[in-house]
Amino acid sequence: MERIEIQPGYSISRVIKGGWQLAGGHGHVDEQTAIEDMRQFVQAGITTFDCADIYTGVEELIGKFIRKHKDEIAAGDLGNVQIHTKYVPDHKALSTVSQVDTERIINRSLQRLGVERLDLVQFSWWDYNIPNYVETALHLVDLQRQGKIRHIGVTNFDSKRISELVEAGVTIAANQVQYSVLDNRPEYDMQALAEKFHIPFLCYGTVAGGFLSNRYLNVEDPKKPLENRSLVKYRLIIDEFGGYDLFQEALQILRSIADKYHVDIAEVACRYILQKPMVGGVIVGTRNLKHLASLQKISDFQLEDEDMDAIRAVVTKADGPKGPVFELERDREGKHGIIMKYNLNEPSI
Repeated sequence: MERIEIQPGYSISRVIKGGWQLAGGHGHVDEQTAIEDMRQFVQAGITTFDCADIYTGVEELIGKFIRKHKDEIAAGDLGNVQIHTKYVPDHKALSTVSQVDTERIINRSLQRLGVERLDLVQFSWWDYNIPNYVETALHLVDLQRQGKIRHIGVTNFDSKRISELVEAGVTIAANQVQYSVLDNRPEYDMQALAEKFHIPFLCYGTVAGGFLSNRYLNVEDPKKPLENRSLVKYRLIIDEFGGYDLFQEALQILRSIADKYHVDIAEVACRYILQKPMVGGVIVGTRNLKHLASLQKISDFQLEDEDMDAIRAVVTKADGPKGPVFELERDREGKHGIIMKYNLNEPSI
């Protein structure tokens, strides 16, 4: 599996195992099977895991994997594992969040994961009208000095607020953003900023919850209700992109390129984003081993210029999404915002 050093001395696998699919609402997860699956992902070279304090049960599950295989990981027999989590204060707590609150949540993540230091904490903030995000990010800097956090990242921040954090003295190691064939907002909102401060993108939504796959090629628009909140979210992005017909046109292009490399649509969609400037990795959510073999193929080929141009040609037909990263989703009354859950964190350990 292809790797990249996103900051000096810190490397990750360019395909990152996402944890959201292991949280509640995505189907039954057998704990022992999930732990064994994690082992096989690491053996396959996908050593970097993404989770969050608000993904129900996921930090605990990864923690059980780490504890079970602690000796193998320490000895290097299993491989070097990186765990990326998030710090997402509840919307209702934004105006009052304190250093004590931040430390309590970080300590809880340390406890759940069973580690002494968090590799990367990705900071999120729901509402810029509540301006405590700079102060709260500095709480993380203090915990970083204490040795509880190795690197600080952000997720779903726009370029204006990232600049404010940098000016306040926060060294940002990575920026997790939604980025795909269907959603190019990072290119317009923060490409220059990423290059200026060397803040690589870690990209979620790259396969649009599974919409960018063979499963939806030449298939009628799925009827509501959709299977889970992830599909609801990305079906809305298809509307922003230009609708289901243009989406099908994009799938046709991706399929023609996939045939050239003997892979599937999802692998081409991921490869396209991995070859974009300042992209460190793509986060692909998986509940089991079903897609492991295809994920391994992502490192086996490179898209040629003509392939990138063909995808870009259909992308240029898109209506959107428009605006800064996560701006649509930040509107709590809008169609993208009303499906979000703003208060999933609990203050107690």
